[in-house]
Amino acid sequence: MRRKATLNPNEVAAASDTSDVRGLTRAAPLSRRGFMGSSAALAAGYTIAGGPVRAEAIRTDADGLVAGMTTIKTGDGAMPAYFARPAGVDRPPIILVAMEVFGLHEHIKDVTRRLAKLGALALAPDLYFRKGDLTKIESISDLMPLVNSKPDAELFSDLDASAAYAIAQGGDGERLGIIGFCRGGRTVWLYATHNPALKAGVSFYGSLMDPPSAAMPQNAFALAGQVQAPVLGLYGAEDQGIPPDQVRQMEEKLKTAGKIAEFEIYEGAPHGFFADYRASYRKEQAEDAWKHAIAWFRTYRVLA
Repeated sequence: MRRKATLNPNEVAAASDTSDVRGLTRAAPLSRRGFMGSSAALAAGYTIAGGPVRAEAIRTDADGLVAGMTTIKTGDGAMPAYFARPAGVDRPPIILVAMEVFGLHEHIKDVTRRLAKLGALALAPDLYFRKGDLTKIESISDLMPLVNSKPDAELFSDLDASAAYAIAQGGDGERLGIIGFCRGGRTVWLYATHNPALKAGVSFYGSLMDPPSAAMPQNAFALAGQVQAPVLGLYGAEDQGIPPDQVRQMEEKLKTAGKIAEFEIYEGAPHGFFADYRASYRKEQAEDAWKHAIAWFRTYRVLA
């Protein structure tokens, strides 16, 4: 049974002051034309906490793949995860997919299949499974206190368990990468300070300077000097939660520390510009960012 967290008032208050909340909620008004109804979106496997779901969301088939749900043993329970891998391929590289705040829903599963089509054993763990099924939560105000209460130490442990699981399933632990979106983008920065086996990471609009909390005591900017793996940062110039000035400061701090990192800041792109199921999606910028991500993983020998 999934357990729900008990939250204190300070955690609830802090939930409204994170980069991802500001980026997700301070968007321009939109027309609902071209979007699914709530019932159709839920039936298709999407969450609706992030707003209306685009009818033209990308759908990647599983032809040539082995894909589906699995569970990963952790210290305090079985963590659900979605995996996809190319059929009949021995020792594929491993890419962990760090989810947004909306749970393990169809968009994250689709990204996992896209990576498998490129030859990877891609694995998306439900990092918030202890909080309940986040895909069923419809309100950002209800969702964020749960997400923000997850301790970073537990996050690292879950990701380590995911990497170990993928290796046990025949993945190549010498070619380990991670990609993440929104809160998962922050996860990429932090995991790059934690696991020395990580070969490369790609962070899509991951928060950099959120104030510390009991669960998340240090932000990515504070830990920049401890980054061990090459990381590519992909950000939007119109992100209302992570302004370009923060990105440039992060870039300079990493450069001063002698770290391998590159950044792209896309003009006309808001927070969530890669999320093809949301109104924030920007096709041109998202496609270019995906090309950069693939090239990054190839440069650092995660993907062939």
